[in-house]
Amino acid sequence: MISKVQGESPPEPASFRSLSPAAIMDIARAREQALARVLMAYVSTGLIFMLLPGTFLGVWNLLQISGRESAGSVSPAWLQAHGHAQIFGWIGSFIIGIGFHSIPKRRGDQPPPTRAAWICWVGWTTGVAMRWTANIYPWHWQTLLPVSGVLELGAFLFFFATVSRHRPEDAGQKKLEPWIWAVIAASSGFFLALAANLAACFWLAWRGSSPALPHVLDQRYLALITWGFLVPFIWAFSARWMHIFLGLRPTRTPLLAAAVAVNFAGVASAIFGGEKLAAILLIAGAGLAIAAMRMFEPAIREPKIRGLHASFPYFVRLAYAWMLIAALLEAAAVRWDTSGGFWGASRHALTVGFIAMMVLCVGQRILPAFAGMRLLWSTRLMFAGLLLLGVGCVLRVSSEVLAYQEYAGWAWSVLPISAVLELLGVTSFAVNIFGTFILQPSHAVRQPMTIELEQHASPQVR
Repeated sequence: MISKVQGESPPEPASFRSLSPAAIMDIARAREQALARVLMAYVSTGLIFMLLPGTFLGVWNLLQISGRESAGSVSPAWLQAHGHAQIFGWIGSFIIGIGFHSIPKRRGDQPPPTRAAWICWVGWTTGVAMRWTANIYPWHWQTLLPVSGVLELGAFLFFFATVSRHRPEDAGQKKLEPWIWAVIAASSGFFLALAANLAACFWLAWRGSSPALPHVLDQRYLALITWGFLVPFIWAFSARWMHIFLGLRPTRTPLLAAAVAVNFAGVASAIFGGEKLAAILLIAGAGLAIAAMRMFEPAIREPKIRGLHASFPYFVRLAYAWMLIAALLEAAAVRWDTSGGFWGASRHALTVGFIAMMVLCVGQRILPAFAGMRLLWSTRLMFAGLLLLGVGCVLRVSSEVLAYQEYAGWAWSVLPISAVLELLGVTSFAVNIFGTFILQPSHAVRQPMTIELEQHASPQVR
């Protein structure tokens, strides 16, 4: 029975309904174990990209910049390699892995697409690694760049086609919830980011003198992959779960829809060069999203933080404060930036203060449960990682403005400290997740997640 579950052809619905309770439990166990292995592979890959090609390279770049007291002292290709590894290697791998794990569970009568997930993992990981290599080493980069772009976009389309086949049977009959529209918007941003990346790779291979995007194109591309792709994904997840995790009132759905629409108008303005309008729209979108999810309103129930550090709700709210700060710093950059200080601080407040902090918060909330119903290895390590990341982000954002804008020379010496603190923060997160995967026992064997299967079982089984 288990071997049949791990295949690619689903059982007939009629025969599935006639299964005994023991057979359904076997199916549930096999599904959970197969999906947990897929998830752990994607998450482990993302953590490796985060630590080595991503954060470690970012720290090295910042040490070079602070030592020479010049933002232009590091190759743009190296800076973009760091960003690509963080956004696509880390966050992108997490999103695809969680998608392969979660979406098929909405169709309990179908086997998990484990073979497709592994094929996608090979293509996605190879593409991201190839792109990082092409940016760092000048070895056949004109060939590696386009190939990496094709692999990344192809892996995403393969992922999308696979999980689309696992929609619930009544999906077309139910009205979509607002958070699902946010997921659709974010997925569109993901696709556009990869399509733009592929076009840029071919353009650089044909006409570029290096594997780095020119500054203006890079600025516009960053707006797409951060505000157009990552931010809506976090909003969608927050709208679905944060009122439960934090004990808040339900999301204000009209405000959430308005936030997504205004945000994408801001992204479009940024892409087409309307920086002033983009800054205003991004601030408005961030404010609407915070109001929609009642992020700073008092809780009406106890937060769902079992197995987590008690500081979880505070760091989630701090992350949303960083999002608003990032939008305000972008407006300041349009008005006052002369040497990249405000622009850099705005990007860092968004990518580290908001996106990375939310990943560290939510990741330690959901990944242990998804990876075989485990418990988080260490709540103290969770708190330490979040605290280190938060302090490092405060130092980085403030000193970047002071140093780059030449407001205070001593701020150059603070930049390396901020980099080391952030490196320690994300390393704590990685150690905690790896410790959870390796050292914590899985409870899925004794308590398989059978809710989605029972929906298709016979009345006698239920």
